[in-house]
Amino acid sequence: MLRSALCAALLASAAATTAAQDAASVTPPPSVTLELIERLAASGFLKPEDAASMRARAEQETRAAVAELAAARVSAEEAARLALEAAQQVRAQLALLEGAGSSAPQLAGARLQAEQAAQRAELAATRTRASLAAVARYAEAGDAGAGPIADDTVRVTYVPEVVKEQLREEIRQQVMAQAYEEKWAAPRAYPDWLSRFKFSADVRGRYEGIYYPTGNDIQGSPANFNSVNTGSPFDLSNVATYLPLYNVDQDRQRMRLRVRLGVAGDLGDGFTAGLRLATGDSNSPVSPNQSLTGQFSKYSIWLDRGFLRYERGLGEGGTLAMFVGRFDNPFFATDLIWDDDLGLDGGAIKASKRFGRFSPFVTAGIFPIYNTDLNFASNRPDKFASTDKWLYGAQLGTSVQIAKDFKFTLAGALYQFGGVEGRLSTPYTPLTSSDAGDTDATRPSFAQKGNTYMPLRLIDNSTALNNYGANSQYQYFGLATPFREVAVTAKLDYDHFQPFQLSLMGEYVRNTEFDAAAIGGKAVNNFVDSKHVAETFYGGDTGWMVALKFGQLALQKRWDWNMTVGYRRLESDAVIDGFADSDFGGGGTNLKGYTLGANVALSPRVWFGLRWLSAEQVSGSTFKNDTLQFDLNGKF
Repeated sequence: MLRSALCAALLASAAATTAAQDAASVTPPPSVTLELIERLAASGFLKPEDAASMRARAEQETRAAVAELAAARVSAEEAARLALEAAQQVRAQLALLEGAGSSAPQLAGARLQAEQAAQRAELAATRTRASLAAVARYAEAGDAGAGPIADDTVRVTYVPEVVKEQLREEIRQQVMAQAYEEKWAAPRAYPDWLSRFKFSADVRGRYEGIYYPTGNDIQGSPANFNSVNTGSPFDLSNVATYLPLYNVDQDRQRMRLRVRLGVAGDLGDGFTAGLRLATGDSNSPVSPNQSLTGQFSKYSIWLDRGFLRYERGLGEGGTLAMFVGRFDNPFFATDLIWDDDLGLDGGAIKASKRFGRFSPFVTAGIFPIYNTDLNFASNRPDKFASTDKWLYGAQLGTSVQIAKDFKFTLAGALYQFGGVEGRLSTPYTPLTSSDAGDTDATRPSFAQKGNTYMPLRLIDNSTALNNYGANSQYQYFGLATPFREVAVTAKLDYDHFQPFQLSLMGEYVRNTEFDAAAIGGKAVNNFVDSKHVAETFYGGDTGWMVALKFGQLALQKRWDWNMTVGYRRLESDAVIDGFADSDFGGGGTNLKGYTLGANVALSPRVWFGLRWLSAEQVSGSTFKNDTLQFDLNGKF
C-alpha cells in the first residue's frame, strides 16, 4: 500500500507540474496589441481593410486563449488537489506502517521515501496554484490595458497537443530518474545514508553439563569471595555460618543462550562508531550467556560494546587504528589471560606495517578498571581517599612468512595493573554491616575464583563495643598480591594441506609482582591440604598453555570442520582470575587440565560445536571439574 501511494504521489506531482506549465503557456495577448493596430492604421502604415482583418484575428485569438486559460485553470486546480491528496495518502500509509511495528531499517527507508514523495507532491501543488494566480493577474492586467510589452518579447499563444505530451513525458522521466538515483522510490532499496551502516548478529544455543568426580573435598570448597565483596560484608564472628562456597560435589546441567546484535557506522574520513548489545545473566565482563530459567520471564539486554575508531593507512601494507570506549581486546593473546568475550574500556592504539616477509605490530592502551564513587563513604560526612584501579598495557610483536606454507607470529606483552591489590584499612570498629572501612573500595568489583585473598579491615578488638572481638567482625576481602603480568604469545600456521590448516598456539605468563613470603602471612586461602603440608600457603605466579587446531579454520560451507586439543596450567596468582577464561574449571585461575573441541558447519552461517573441558585445582584441597558443552551457532 505504501509503495502504491508513493507512485501515485510521484505521478500526481508530475501531472501538477505539467498543468502549471500548460496554464502558463496560454496567456492571452493583452490589449496593447489592439492599440498597436489602431496606431499603425491611424499613421497610414496599415490600410483600413488590413487593419480591420488584423483586428478581427487578434480578437479571435484572444477569445480562444481566454477559453483555453479557463480550461487550464480547471485542469491545474484538479491536479493540485490530487497532488495534495496523494501526499496525505502517503503520510497515512506511513502511519499505518509505523503502528504495525515494522523493523527499524524498514521504517527508516519508508519514512524517507514517504516524506520526499509527499514534499514533491505538495511543492508541485503550490507551484501550480502560484502559476494560476500569476496567469490570472496577468490576464486581468491585460484586459484592463496594461502597459506596453518590450519589443523583444515573443508571445506563444498556442502550444500543440503533441508538444504538451512531450513535455509531460520529459518531466515524468526526470522525476523518476531522480527518484531512482536518490533511492527514495526504488523497490527493495535503502537510502544512500543507510548504506554506511553495517549490521551483525549472532545467536548461540548451548547445553552445558557440569560434572564433579568423586573425591572432591567438600570441607575445602573454594570460597566465593565475589559473593561477599558484591554484597554486605561477612561477619566472621558468626562461627556457625560458612563463607559462601562454590559447588564441588553436585552435578548440574543447564540450557544457555547468547544473543549479540551489533552495528557499525561509517562516519567518513576514517572514523567509525559502533555498538553491540548482548544478553547475560548479570553484568559479568566475561560471560554474555543467559541461563534459560526463571519461569519464562524476560531477560536483560546489556551494552556490550560502544566505541569510536579511527583508522588510516601507513603506506603499502601498513595500518594505524585508534580506539576509545568499550571495544574488543586489541592484544594478540589467548584465553589464558583474557576471556574471549571480554571487552576493554578506555583507549588504545594499534599499528602494523609489512616489510617484505616481516609484519611487525605494536599495541598500547590505558584502561580504567574501577573509579571510586564520588560520595564514598556515603554515610559519613568526611569522605575517603580515591582508590582508582587502572590497567596499562603494551605489546610488541611481529609476523614472519618463514616459507610459502609457514607463518609464525610472536609477541611479548606487559600488563601493569595499578591499585588492584587489597590494602589494610586504618583501625576501626564496625558495629553494623554498613560501617565502611577506608579501603573497602580496594576489593575487586568482580571476580571468579583462584586468586589469593586477604582481609581488608583492620578491626579494633580492644573495645567492649564489639565484645573484644567476639562479635561484629564485618569483613571484606581483597587481592593479596599486586599484578604485573609479563606474557609471551606465539602462533605457528601451516597451510600446505589447503583448504585444511594446522595451527599451533602457545602462551606463557608470569606475575612478576608476586611474593609468596609477603603473601603467606596474610592469605586466607590457597593452602595445601593435609596430604601435603597443612596450613602452608601454596600459591603460584606462572601460567602456560598450548593448543593445536586442525581443519578449515573459517567454516564457509556445509560440512567444513575443525578440531582442537589443548592443555593449560594456570597457578593461583599468575593473572587476575576475574578476566581469565570463564568456562574452564568453572572460570578463574589455580587450574590445570586439557580441552577437546570440534566444529562442523551445517551451512555457511550455521555450525555445531562440541567441547569437553577437564580441570583440577593446582593448589589447595582436592577439586576436579569436567564440563561438556553442545553449541548450535548462527550468525549474519
